[in-house]
Formats: sequence, C-alpha cells, structure tokens
Amino acid sequence: MKSLHAQHHPLADTSYQLTVLNPEQQVGQAWPAFAGKLRETGLLPLRPLGVGTLQLNVGKMCNQTCKHCHVDAGPDRTEIMTRETMELCLQALRQAPGMQVVDVTGGAPEMNPDFRWLVEQVSALGRQLIVRCNLTIIVANRKYHDLPAFYRQHGVRVVSSLPHFSAARTDAQRGEGVFERSIRALQMLNAEGYGQEGSGLVLDLVYNPSGAFLPGNQQALERDFKQRLRREHGIEFNNLLTITNLPVSRFLDYLMESGNYAAYMDKLVQSYNPAAAANVMCRSTLSVGWNGYLYDCDFNQMLELRVDAAAPQHIRDFDLGQLSARSIVLNQHCYGCTAGAGSSCGGATV
Repeated sequence: MKSLHAQHHPLADTSYQLTVLNPEQQVGQAWPAFAGKLRETGLLPLRPLGVGTLQLNVGKMCNQTCKHCHVDAGPDRTEIMTRETMELCLQALRQAPGMQVVDVTGGAPEMNPDFRWLVEQVSALGRQLIVRCNLTIIVANRKYHDLPAFYRQHGVRVVSSLPHFSAARTDAQRGEGVFERSIRALQMLNAEGYGQEGSGLVLDLVYNPSGAFLPGNQQALERDFKQRLRREHGIEFNNLLTITNLPVSRFLDYLMESGNYAAYMDKLVQSYNPAAAANVMCRSTLSVGWNGYLYDCDFNQMLELRVDAAAPQHIRDFDLGQLSARSIVLNQHCYGCTAGAGSSCGGATV
C-alpha cells in the first residue's frame, strides 16, 4: 500500500489522508510492461550510448512547493549534499574527461551552503555547467540577488521553469506571486546579458503542462513564449524546453486525487514513440543523489530505483567502464519520457 498525503498537494483538503493501491501495481495489471514495449521495438536491454552528463541533485530544500514537483521539494526538506560528496563527484569528473556536462539541480540548488563552491570547482575543470534555477530564489532574499552576476562570471547555462507566459497559469502551478517574481528574476538575468544575442550566456525556460496532458509542439510554444514575454515584459531567452510530467510524487498525487491517473497512463502508453525511446536522457546521463547514490535519471532517483546492481551504486565507487555498460533500470513511469515527441531534461527528444 502507498499512502498519498493530501497536504503535499496545494489544492488538496488537508483534513484527510488518501490511501490507494500502489500505482505501480495498478499499472502492472492494466498496461503493458514498459520493458516489453522496448522489446517489441528492438531496444531491450536499454543501455547507455555513453555518459556525457553528470547530473547532481544537491538537495531537496526549496523556497517553493510546486504542484508538479517530482522531487517533492520544499522549505521543510533537510536532505542536502555535503561538500565531501561533492568532492567525490569532482573526482569522478577528473577520471572521466568525456563527461563534459554537469547539470546541477535540486530543490533550489542555490540553497545548498556549498553551492557556490561547487560551481567554482566545476568551472575550474572547464566543463559545461547547467544550473536549474527556479528564478524566484534570485529575488527571495538579498543574499541571492547577485546570482545572475555569479552565473555570468562562471559561464553557467541557466535553465529555469516558467509554466506559462500568463500570471494566472504560472501561479496556479507554482504558487501565488511566483510569476511576478519570476519576471523580475528574468529581467535581472537579461541585465547581465543572459538570453541576449551574441552574449554567449544561455538562458533556457522549461514548460511543464499544467494538467493531465502532454506538452504541445516545442517550437510553437517557444515562438509564443518569446513573442509574449518580449512584448509584455521586454524579456529575451534562448530556448524553450518542453518536459512531460511523469506520474511521480506530487504529480502522481494530483492524478490520483483528481481521478485522472488511468486516462493519463492510457495517453502515455498510446503515445509511445520508438524514436523518443531511442533518445531517452538516461542513455547519456548519470544521476547522483544528494547522498551520493547513483541512478539512471532524476525520476528513478525519486523512486529510489538505483542503477543496476552489477554497476557501482555510489559515486565513491565510480567506474566509467562499468557504468557505461550497465542495463538501465526501467519501470512504468518511463512511458512519460517516450510519449509523443519525447521528454528529457533537455526538452523534446525527437
């Protein structure tokens, strides 16, 4: 049995606790196993094509509590990556020059007390550095106001969630006043050169659907976002990345409580795309949890599905050869990354 806590969902009645059958068990009974779908399309076993990206979840603490958050992040979370674990990650990067991208996420990664130290160390290694910033952290407290300048100094690629170009839809997903604070943060990033033509400072936005449906066309959405944000707020950015909400954590709670779970799973399964499956991000990414354990992706991390038992389980035991040859751990939520145009931390995959 899995207990879904209504208080984790901002729209839920916090006076009760909803208990349901484990959704993974329900999926197994109602939908074809994802591994079987891969077998049908010649992709099983699913293995890495290489490990080019090291994604680090440096903690689950966040200044927001977003409805769709698969990390279940929030101000009350205390899981934080230590400097010792960060040093093990840096050691792994030195051992693997082919891992050219370091993707730092959270929670709000900036709330980790060693965040700036980590950025400086990765920058010194000459790797491409991505920070997944929720934008509002920049304006949340004076100690974060210099983040845009800090990012510029270290050439950080900033990837930020903005559910919509309207305040109503953004605030409905991420909390009251979030849109206004996000716009202020984007303007501060633009002032440092981010998103400006010729600056070399990349500012990408992330779009997650606000309900139980797949993202629209990424290029069309990017065009709409650019037009509206430029016209109404004078904001420039580089790319819009569309990411499908996976049935994990808070979004799973929403699906179960709203009665949309079965229909959403039907949509994901029916929209399975072999081309998207061939390009899933777990084939090029290794995910490191706040405590140093290794996962195929950030979603598996939240479900505590570690990498295959035959591969090293912790960053202290990093072995690029073994990790490159591992079989990727699969479950039914993987349908989310292979539906339609595909989904990854880098947006659509086909």
